[in-house]
Amino acid sequence: MALLFKSSPPQNQHFEEIESDFYDRLKWLMFFRVLFTLLLLGSTIALQISESESILSYSLLILYGLIGGIFGLSIVYSALFNRIRRKLIFAYIQIASDTVVITFIIFVTGGFSSVFSFLYLVVIVYASMILFTKGSMLMAALCSIQYGILIDLEYYGILAPFMADGSLAASGYDWRHVLYKIVITMAACFAVAYLSSLLSEQDRKTKRELRSMEDHVKRVDKMAAVGEMAAGLAHEIKNPLASLTGSIQILKEDIPYNPDHDKLMQIVLREADRLSSLVTNFLMFAKPPIGSSEAIELSQALEETVKLFQNDTNCGGRLTIRKALMPDIWVAMDSAHLRQIFWNLLLNAAEAIKGDGNIDLRMVASKDHFVNIVFSDDGSGIAPDVIKSIFDPFFTTKPNGTGLGLSIIHSIVESYDGRLYAESIVNQGTTFTLKLKRITPPATS
Repeated sequence: MALLFKSSPPQNQHFEEIESDFYDRLKWLMFFRVLFTLLLLGSTIALQISESESILSYSLLILYGLIGGIFGLSIVYSALFNRIRRKLIFAYIQIASDTVVITFIIFVTGGFSSVFSFLYLVVIVYASMILFTKGSMLMAALCSIQYGILIDLEYYGILAPFMADGSLAASGYDWRHVLYKIVITMAACFAVAYLSSLLSEQDRKTKRELRSMEDHVKRVDKMAAVGEMAAGLAHEIKNPLASLTGSIQILKEDIPYNPDHDKLMQIVLREADRLSSLVTNFLMFAKPPIGSSEAIELSQALEETVKLFQNDTNCGGRLTIRKALMPDIWVAMDSAHLRQIFWNLLLNAAEAIKGDGNIDLRMVASKDHFVNIVFSDDGSGIAPDVIKSIFDPFFTTKPNGTGLGLSIIHSIVESYDGRLYAESIVNQGTTFTLKLKRITPPATS
């Protein structure tokens, strides 16, 4: 599976943080498995010794062997941890093995009458912390199957637990009583799996949102500092630049015509205009102009912008734009700003595609009174070391770019309390998600 890189939020560093968090949880699991085994089985051995005449009785030897086996497994897990790359599969193997070990513990300590059936729930809880919903449900199913088979074999006398006398049927247990305990245990396994995975997923979502907010605050602080400096610097540049341009134009009119001199003055005027345009864009990034907000129906605005873009030379008939839009979704923005944002995102998608390709547009309404407009292309994608900086001013990978396009629209979006995110799969494409605040549709007269 290709690696997915995102920018604010979550960035590639967040992927590394999540991966590191997973590794840490797996390491703690390996440690606590040993500690839990030592405390739990150690106390059981102490209890058995107090009731047994010999410390080398058959049942105690089984417990000694069980502790030794778990310690041995932990050593093997520790030795393999840094060598195995697919840590998720390694986690599944470890936790699935734990369910088998617990089944054996229950078998050794009395089967149906064992007090250790609660250990299944412990395994399911930490499975939900590491493997989340899918993993915890799988482990609940494994625990239920193993427990059901174990008790069935014990009931019919096929297996006799070490600390039990005879089969369950011979011991006077009614089959309804046995079935009831099996069903209750299975129900408890799945209930705990559902509840614990729900909490784990909520915890993961909360952490993701906190990382997103942290990134956003950092970016806003950074943009504010750069913007404050840029505003003053841009004004200081524009004034002498205007004087320079005016002086050159006066000289051009007053001095006798000379082809060489005229050529040099044209170069000065052209570069001055280019610098003036750059400073104007920089000012727009630093302090986006306050437009006149109006109620805009998004799908209509998108349709109009796409229609114009399809006739542009950047599209040139080589791109197929597929749309999945939602009607009657309204936002309050300056129409020029909104179309500038749409155009810039379409232009970025077109420039990322060499030759023929596709651009997908879709709208997704969220529950928090926002709407997401997703722009996806099947271009070359963005490298992970690049995507972290695409919204920074003057950062560009294009030979003729100024590096202000995405910075400007990011600032405009922020000025309307919106968000702009980017994610990319290298060699497969890039997706920009524009999140805007929805408003109540205006009343029709």
